[in-house]
Amino acid sequence: MTNTDDHTEFIITMVYAKYDAREIIELWDTLYSLDTNMVLPWLVGGDFNMIWDEEEKFGGLPVHINEIDDFRHCITTCNLFDLGFKGSIFTWWNGRAEEDCIIKRLDRCLGNMELQQLWLGLEINHLSKIGSDQNPMHLTYNPSTVKEHWQEDFHASPFILFNHKMKKLKKDLST
Repeated sequence: MTNTDDHTEFIITMVYAKYDAREIIELWDTLYSLDTNMVLPWLVGGDFNMIWDEEEKFGGLPVHINEIDDFRHCITTCNLFDLGFKGSIFTWWNGRAEEDCIIKRLDRCLGNMELQQLWLGLEINHLSKIGSDQNPMHLTYNPSTVKEHWQEDFHASPFILFNHKMKKLKKDLST
């Protein structure tokens, strides 16, 4: 894809993983393959059908640590980083109550360093479920906020100037 504002190219990979060991391995292999030639900003997001650690799951059977390790290895090897989120940590619910209830964070957005440098104002929100067992994700990007604060200039030492810009930017982005 190309950003129409400044004609910057970037790659978006959408994921919808099935919970099948063979197909999960195929997904990891696909990501490894894409990463070998990746020089552009890269956003990878969607339903990985996998958790990053045990804290991203409540209820149900114990977590298979080998699956988590494979997921972590793939993401780390591909130089991807979780872009964070606002909202509930859990993005999937099995629809059951009490002792039969299982909730997990299966959906996430990842990006490489080039993406994080390109989209400093990227924000991911986990929205409420509507007619599905999963929360939709809403991505917003406000480049003007970052650009406006970074171009602001006044006379001070470089450290003080950087610190001042970061504080103002943090305040506006959190708002």
